[in-house]
Amino acid sequence: MPRPTMNDVARQAGVGVATVDRVINRRARVKPETAQRVLEAAEAIGFPAASLIRRRVNEASAEHRLGFILLKRATAFYRLLGDALIEAARASGSAHSRPVVEYLDELTPRAVVERLYQVGAKVDALAVVAADHPHVSQAIEQLADKGIPTVTLVTDLTTPQRVGYVGLDNRKVGRTAAWAIGRLSKGPGKVGILMGSHRYLCQELCEISFRSYFRENAPEFQILEALVSLEEPSLAQAAALDLLKRHPDLVGIFVGGGGIEGVIEALKGEVTPRNKLITVCLDLTEYTRTALIDGVVDMVIAHPCAALAQAAVATMVRALEGKAGDRPTETLLPFDIFVAENV
Repeated sequence: MPRPTMNDVARQAGVGVATVDRVINRRARVKPETAQRVLEAAEAIGFPAASLIRRRVNEASAEHRLGFILLKRATAFYRLLGDALIEAARASGSAHSRPVVEYLDELTPRAVVERLYQVGAKVDALAVVAADHPHVSQAIEQLADKGIPTVTLVTDLTTPQRVGYVGLDNRKVGRTAAWAIGRLSKGPGKVGILMGSHRYLCQELCEISFRSYFRENAPEFQILEALVSLEEPSLAQAAALDLLKRHPDLVGIFVGGGGIEGVIEALKGEVTPRNKLITVCLDLTEYTRTALIDGVVDMVIAHPCAALAQAAVATMVRALEGKAGDRPTETLLPFDIFVAENV
């Protein structure tokens, strides 16, 4: 009796020979149910490579589809983070992790919720950067009920249904920024704060700790009311120009959220050695690196993108493999500090 061939397997499974070839040689992705049908057909007719097909099916079932929802693609930091997440997912452990990275052009809670459901429908686990809002928490809880774990990235959320948070110790970020401005300023004066939104818990904690440092260690400085940019460079630029116009005795600015590109544009030409103020912002990008070198920005407190991405992927994989435990985990990474002399 002739040995069964790939044609026989294809006929038995009701698929094309090319599909059988894709399962065996992994030339392209095959739907899990189709691959299972090929396996059952191969075993039923005694196909010699049935054991190899089983191994391929098991390998495919071990693949983790990891979804990442980040803020605006136009923001240089999130493009860098997206690239790091893709690299970390592809390099993770023995299991194959297939990354899906999407960016939010609209940052409203409704837009975030819609994207959570869209991406959640095609992945096994999610990591998200989002402002804290009841609708966002509700969506994450509903995804958890469907077996889709969610990790908060960069900024935490208040929902207890997240499986973990991966980011910085934002209390230390805020106090470090305050220390820099307090120590580097030529003398006491007014200090401005620009935030994306206080709904980002990381930014809220940064501001609280920034103020607490001055209250404890340098009460002679006057910390102004925080201005909000909604993560928009144009709004951040307008806010910075307004600060410079209304407060000629301004000695420092802390940019604790997005929109730093706009602040840099505002400071160019407005700040001279005679009226130099100390500016501290977050994350090293092509813009902030140039601003450091040009003396427009004095210090950058940066997320370590590669380590952040690796920790996020590891947290997601642990959740999928049932190793995350019953309580959410918190992974706080040490931040990097950059000045003009070490970029």
